[in-house]
Amino acid sequence: MSTTRPLDAAIVGIGQTDFSKDSGRSELQLAAEASLAALADAGLGVSDIDGMVTFSVDPTEDVELMRVLGVPSLGYSVRLPHGGGGSGATVYHAAAAVATGAARHVLVYRALNARSGRRFGQPRDPGAAPSVGSGWSFAQWYAPYGALTPAATLSMHAMAFMSSHALSNEDFAEYVVGIRDFAATNPSAWFHNRPITFEEHQASRWIIEPVLRLLDCCQETDGGVAFVVSTVERARDLRQRPAVVLGAAQGVGAADVAGRVYAQAGVGPTDLDAAMVYDAFSVEVFSSLEDLALCPRGEVKDFVASGAIRRGGIVPVNTNGGLIGEGYLHGMNLLTEAVRQVRGTAANQVAGARHVLMSSGRGACILGGET
Repeated sequence: MSTTRPLDAAIVGIGQTDFSKDSGRSELQLAAEASLAALADAGLGVSDIDGMVTFSVDPTEDVELMRVLGVPSLGYSVRLPHGGGGSGATVYHAAAAVATGAARHVLVYRALNARSGRRFGQPRDPGAAPSVGSGWSFAQWYAPYGALTPAATLSMHAMAFMSSHALSNEDFAEYVVGIRDFAATNPSAWFHNRPITFEEHQASRWIIEPVLRLLDCCQETDGGVAFVVSTVERARDLRQRPAVVLGAAQGVGAADVAGRVYAQAGVGPTDLDAAMVYDAFSVEVFSSLEDLALCPRGEVKDFVASGAIRRGGIVPVNTNGGLIGEGYLHGMNLLTEAVRQVRGTAANQVAGARHVLMSSGRGACILGGET
């Protein structure tokens, strides 16, 4: 593989608020708190920021956040579609901006009140006009059959994957028990100190039978996450050890994105020390593990059952507890966990972690230490 690193970029600061079910603050305030924490972590001031990246569905406009923080001007601003699927792509756009000189320091943020405010897991209005990045543009195909929630629409696709791989909900329990073990030892996780057993997973109520039980579903979380991206050279003068962007890509489908991000980073699946994989629902991880080439196609059931992705496994997955165990910030907290693993500061640190993958399906990156 090529060892060329086209993107001269690194994540230099990370920040987050508490993760709760009732923040008691506006989403603008949550975005500001997470942003200030990320800047403090990097040792930067608000005047250093000249670029911003967020989601098309984030309620906080960049101009609003600029005014609240006191950012003097922006030379680069992007809002990405696809909801949580775009979380991995935020790194790609921020890295491209600093690598090309469009910005010096890019602030990436996401804040939402997904429990006390708009609950993403609730039924959607079948009559609502679809919008870019809403994830609801295909409502015409689902709504007539009563599939009005993310869990229901996902399950329609998941059934085909389960059938072709002889998977059942019991297999998903193997994954969920493992990440709840990680969450139990992560003080930032909603399920801190609350591991579960296989039997407890199987006793949780059905959400969409026979695909998803309650414990297969991510959290509805209030909170904010932010990080700052700069060039590797500038990162050397900042406060933290940089998490270098070895590779980053955006596309349609994890398999397409994975091939490009591995080639760009100059590493392969067997070089990974940990992986952060988007898990709004447990079944998503199973298809992603194959698409990311972390296991051979058709073998994901046995791969997960072997303990390969658990604590002490070949490639631990979602060491913060994932979106199911820690909190649902549209995948952004998987990125901050990847940074902590590279820094060596994660609550569930993988010893000697050098290459950490983060994938959200439509975007992915590989982070590592400076070489």
